Amino acid sequence: MLEKLTRDDVSNAAFPFGTWRTLHIAGAPVRALRVTYVGELGWELHIPVEFAATVYDALMQAGQAFGIRNAGYRAIETLRLEKGYRAFGSDIGPDHTPYEAGLGWLLKMKSGLPFIGREALEKRRNAPLRKKLVCFTVDDPSVVLLGRETIYRNGERVGWVGSAGFGHTIGKPIAYGYVRQPEGDVTDEFVLSGAYELDVATTRVPAKAYLKPLYDEQRTRILG
Repeated sequence: MLEKLTRDDVSNAAFPFGTWRTLHIAGAPVRALRVTYVGELGWELHIPVEFAATVYDALMQAGQAFGIRNAGYRAIETLRLEKGYRAFGSDIGPDHTPYEAGLGWLLKMKSGLPFIGREALEKRRNAPLRKKLVCFTVDDPSVVLLGRETIYRNGERVGWVGSAGFGHTIGKPIAYGYVRQPEGDVTDEFVLSGAYELDVATTRVPAKAYLKPLYDEQRTRILG
């Protein structure tokens, strides 16, 4: 769709994931960021306010051939849950380390580059984890997960849900929460070997635990 609106090269080779460029769309200079919060190939377009309506109309007109639709925050939320993207304030925050949140692979610890918090992370790098962010699904599509549901592992309370919603691509309710073991090490094996339930409105509902994205684990949709 973007190729129809700009003379700039937006191919994967010329405009790879994780980069930004200024494009010209409908006569407007648009800052385009090749990033995504929904797990699909796409861009964020940052538009000067005086050109916003003009660019919007051009996008909607060009997108008719591709079934373009307006979508709001709830649509973004269900897609990011399926993709395993974290939300600040519910999944991650100042009380969680990147290692606990499953984001340690993003840290540039081997580069030697300085950054705020590096020394603290060095100390925690090989320390046992007392909690780990885990994805859960429920097979019953009628179950409504809203967040704050208690997480049970083998019948014992181990945490609570931080964010939740329904995954329309996979057809199941999805939840994210930290599995805790204050006196032990919350390893991947520990997480995946447990039998889980979520307390939904006083009813314990069986749940399955995952440590990988539920959708497009290899990121072929994003990088294609």
